[in-house]
Amino acid sequence: MDFATLVQLLESTVRMSTPLLLACLAGLFSERSGIFDIGLEGKMLISAFFSAAIAFNTGNVWLGLLAGIAASMVLSAIHGLASITFRGNQLISGVALNFLASGITVLMAQSWYRQGGKTPTLTGDARLSEINLPFAEALRDVPFVGPIYADVISGHALLVYVAFLAVPLTWWVLFRTRFGLRLRAVGEAPEAVDTAGISVTRLRFTAVAICGVLCGIAGAYMATGLQPFFGKEMTAGRGYIALAALIFAKWRPWYALGACLLFGFLQALAIRFQNFDIGPFTVPVQVMDALPYILTVVILAGFIGKAIPPRAGGEPYVKER
Repeated sequence: MDFATLVQLLESTVRMSTPLLLACLAGLFSERSGIFDIGLEGKMLISAFFSAAIAFNTGNVWLGLLAGIAASMVLSAIHGLASITFRGNQLISGVALNFLASGITVLMAQSWYRQGGKTPTLTGDARLSEINLPFAEALRDVPFVGPIYADVISGHALLVYVAFLAVPLTWWVLFRTRFGLRLRAVGEAPEAVDTAGISVTRLRFTAVAICGVLCGIAGAYMATGLQPFFGKEMTAGRGYIALAALIFAKWRPWYALGACLLFGFLQALAIRFQNFDIGPFTVPVQVMDALPYILTVVILAGFIGKAIPPRAGGEPYVKER
């Protein structure tokens, strides 16, 4: 592999890891508050559809982004009502939302556009444009550093930089603010938070809302930046991979960044090398496509050590009287 190919692979890794990172941080907020959310996939999917549809109909990608976030937050509100208000099973609620999003997006896309469950291709202002950072072109010819800066760091959509900046912001919010301390406490000992006179319900709904916003951004990026349209099941299990990355990262933001970059690299590798030659034989394209999912299973099966989730995770809180 020459240096130019490596740069292209790293550039693709950044793009592929962006929706994973946003979804992983979304799950981090939700699960740190004690609400397990299997529905990341569904939130991303419904956001991808509405962002692409509204962007196409209005010709404005930012209206599409707002529509995608709103759609994702509607599913978050449903999950919050089922899990927090009515104290239902959080896993079942998340799975139900995934099925709902999977069906309703294809149904609406076919009803609106008659293109086999996809939206028309986005062009012009309906798509996210790339941002060239200062001095990117001037430094392009500098050995090693130039191509890395000009092609890997520069030249991405705004939401890519939002995703990566969200990592230190998430760390600061969770570990350096009063809100973050209370949020983590709700996931570990909600009865102690309640005793201190702080609303467990409000904190958990806030975490679920943040989860909806981040999933909305992830889905919008997929349909208006990563690809210029919405397609049936276009999330392709990324919500589940984000959950695997979250467990791999042991519910910590910086570890989550590394995990998502690893999964993004494998996805980029599968796209770049459709048939990979290893000595006397060639790895089939099907194996390369399945590589990120195989790694997910292998890592979760025993390579992450002991990953302990928040103690009160998955359990509805019943206020003592």
